[in-house]
Amino acid sequence: MKRAMPAEALAISSDDDDDPAPSNGTKHLAVKRPKTEFTVINLAKKVGTEELLIRSAKMYQEYMKQIPIPAQRGSVISFTSWSGLAKSMKQLYRQPLHYLTNVRVKEWDRMRGDEAIEPLDTVIHPCKAETNIWLMEEVHRLTASHQFLAKLWSADPMYNASIDSVFPQL
Repeated sequence: MKRAMPAEALAISSDDDDDPAPSNGTKHLAVKRPKTEFTVINLAKKVGTEELLIRSAKMYQEYMKQIPIPAQRGSVISFTSWSGLAKSMKQLYRQPLHYLTNVRVKEWDRMRGDEAIEPLDTVIHPCKAETNIWLMEEVHRLTASHQFLAKLWSADPMYNASIDSVFPQL
């Protein structure tokens, strides 16, 4: 059950300053707000934001479930990093990758380290690497919980950077 927001209460009191004001000889009046007011407003904003994130994550997950995983492979893609492979796959197949897939691919690149000079396609065959990403993508599209996505998004202020803006025609 949702509670109604309490009416804003203002307490008007005089300053501790005993000097009279130069204009009319009265003490300075100050408006004091209850300390809980900001807490209530921030809590209401947080709840509203969480509800919005949950709805957005649900719509996103339902949309991603509708996109079929490509059955035919376009061509062998050469790549030097997991992120590079993912970017090439998005362009070649003209469809987005799931938020979780994008996050995982970036994590794999970080695991390789900055000193990884050898191109990744010489370590892992390009077909195996692409198949690996598509398998992971299928799991994320079909099984990820929208509540889990919303929880991740609320912890990551830059989550939009990992959501692809390329949307296919269904």
